[in-house]
Amino acid sequence: MLARVVYESMFGNTAAVARAIAQGLDGYGTVEVLDVATAADAAAPQVDLLIVGAPTHAFGLSRQRTRRDAAKRTTAPVAVDIGVREWLDAAFAAPTGSRAAAFGTKAATPSWLPGSAARGVARRLRRAGYELATDPMDFLVTDVTGPLVGGELERARTWAERLAAAELQRVASRP
Repeated sequence: MLARVVYESMFGNTAAVARAIAQGLDGYGTVEVLDVATAADAAAPQVDLLIVGAPTHAFGLSRQRTRRDAAKRTTAPVAVDIGVREWLDAAFAAPTGSRAAAFGTKAATPSWLPGSAARGVARRLRRAGYELATDPMDFLVTDVTGPLVGGELERARTWAERLAAAELQRVASRP
């Protein structure tokens, strides 16, 4: 299986989850991990599985304004002009039968806090013509800037392993 993981990250949490997902997929095939700015310059993915993730900003996917605000809270480089929202909105039409999955990071507390970048990613993936391989998944951070809640990286690896195993079984059972 050939998989591509594309992510947007401001404080490193979503990037860490993307790398954990890649580790979970690694035993099932070849995995490429790209930040969204690099993915925007790359050719359209010709992969068996595209996995896209982003941090939850203002109850959904980031916008240029929320990325500018995040950039003020970190010394790490932040791609302000392009995020997963813009990348997917400008996306290529997915080839028929293309499969994808969506993940996001969001604050763990308060637990009632609405919104999920993962759900926004999933909507845009479907709009681009992808069939979702699984429901969108959120991974939790302790605060806006992190760190991740304990155990979330292992949960991401396990989620990816299950996803990859299910995809390989689906392909193997086709006539």
